[in-house]
Amino acid sequence: MEVRERRRGREFAEFVRHLAEEVYPQAEKIRLVVDNLNIHSAASFYETFDAERARELSRRVEFRYTPVHGSWLNMAEIEISVLVRQCLRRRIPDSKTLGAQAQAWCEERNRLGASVDWRFTTDDARTKLRRLYPPIEP
Repeated sequence: MEVRERRRGREFAEFVRHLAEEVYPQAEKIRLVVDNLNIHSAASFYETFDAERARELSRRVEFRYTPVHGSWLNMAEIEISVLVRQCLRRRIPDSKTLGAQAQAWCEERNRLGASVDWRFTTDDARTKLRRLYPPIEP
């Protein structure tokens, strides 16, 4: 987790570079689950780094995009909601404090092995998303 003053392609590319080169340097492939924000693509790598480094990052990073509609289906959105409820629902004076608080929350959540209690079943999906699921005939 990282807090930045701005949310531009440059910041995104730098964060992904940090993941690829410092956090997971031995990983052949890194799968990133991201929303559909325009900066969440390999184009940000090419706008930020030289062609060779951008190409290497593009080769190693695989983007998995969350659905444009139906954020209630999105576990990442659920986790962010937990972060807001448990950590951010108060006045935080500056980005440095925000970063420290969010990082502490993240580390504690990881230490506890917290997870999303996913209750949306296939039957629920067939009911809510009828047009996407063909009916099952006995």
